[in-house]
Amino acid sequence: MEHMPRRSLSTSIHVMALDGIVNVNSLFMLAVFLGLAGDPSDPKYTLTGGEPKCAAAKSVGEDLITFHVYSFSAFLFSSLVASGLKQAIRISRGGELRYVSLAQVNTRALRAGILASATGSLFGCIFLLLALVNLIQIKLGSWACRSFYSFAAVVPLFILVPSALIIYLCVVLHAFTR
Repeated sequence: MEHMPRRSLSTSIHVMALDGIVNVNSLFMLAVFLGLAGDPSDPKYTLTGGEPKCAAAKSVGEDLITFHVYSFSAFLFSSLVASGLKQAIRISRGGELRYVSLAQVNTRALRAGILASATGSLFGCIFLLLALVNLIQIKLGSWACRSFYSFAAVVPLFILVPSALIIYLCVVLHAFTR
């Protein structure tokens, strides 16, 4: 690889990071749409076996839809900001993205945009996590039921997703300070 100034190389790295954000957010938005495909008020939608104490309250179904919409909004915000930043880099170079490593950009604006996009992705993941918790209550039984399967589904969710979000946040903050 040729010797390139750090500033121009970092622009190329930023574009790759923005591509990654858009691609991952697209997958999450697909998951949100799939989550909205079912009817949470349909009694056939649950696996609780018809026990009244295991049936999730109507508010849980409402929260499921609400958190899906919030999650979709946050992922869409994040993707639009990332796409806008990529377009700004392309325009600053004269329209050609293949030579983007040589683009001159305002690094403060770029960092602020990447931080805004990462924040949108972070909130999208949090809302998607909350939607999944509500989905688990609808499908496997509410917390009042004390279903083993409900807790077995939620515990790894609350361990793995926050752990991944903390790692993601640390990496973004590290990149932000460089």
